[in-house]
Amino acid sequence: MIVDLGCGDGRWVLKSAAEHPQREYIGIDLVGVPLERAAKKAPKNATFLSTDGVEWLAKRDRGSIDEVHIYHPQPYYDPTVVGFGMLTAAFFSRLWLAMKRGGTLVLQTDNKRLGKYLLAAANLHFEVEVQPGPWPDAPEGRTWREALSIRRKLTILRAVGRRRAKPLDIAPPPPYFVPGTPGLRHRRATQ
Repeated sequence: MIVDLGCGDGRWVLKSAAEHPQREYIGIDLVGVPLERAAKKAPKNATFLSTDGVEWLAKRDRGSIDEVHIYHPQPYYDPTVVGFGMLTAAFFSRLWLAMKRGGTLVLQTDNKRLGKYLLAAANLHFEVEVQPGPWPDAPEGRTWREALSIRRKLTILRAVGRRRAKPLDIAPPPPYFVPGTPGLRHRRATQ
């Protein structure tokens, strides 16, 4: 099973599922309308779920997931909504349990502060390597957001991790969000 958490409009799932009909794909996002459109185009080996990815992951059996892809997760800085961010140290711990031995984690973001945190947090449970340049299978971008970031000439962190046999016995990194840090742009609580 290959999962895209926060799949948005499902672009990557649709393309990859069509190219690999022998594999099972699941796209998960909280926003239902784009998923409904994606589901209408989906091949038989792709399913889309409008649900909370963290809750969905918590219900998975140990070793039931081959790959997890997370493209451009939303960074939160406002203290009233920072808890909405799913990629915590606890998330990576739960993901490690749900993934098969040697399972693959794919991370991507154009937010430098969040990217630095993601690399450190994922490293506890995954051997993470930063990928140089665009993805070979999609130099124009795997997702709509990546294509936009490329057009804007933003620096994009692309990383692939392999599940460690045993998590590292070190403390997780501090959160990327620190209230009162100068230079942070704050998002409205209603967004």
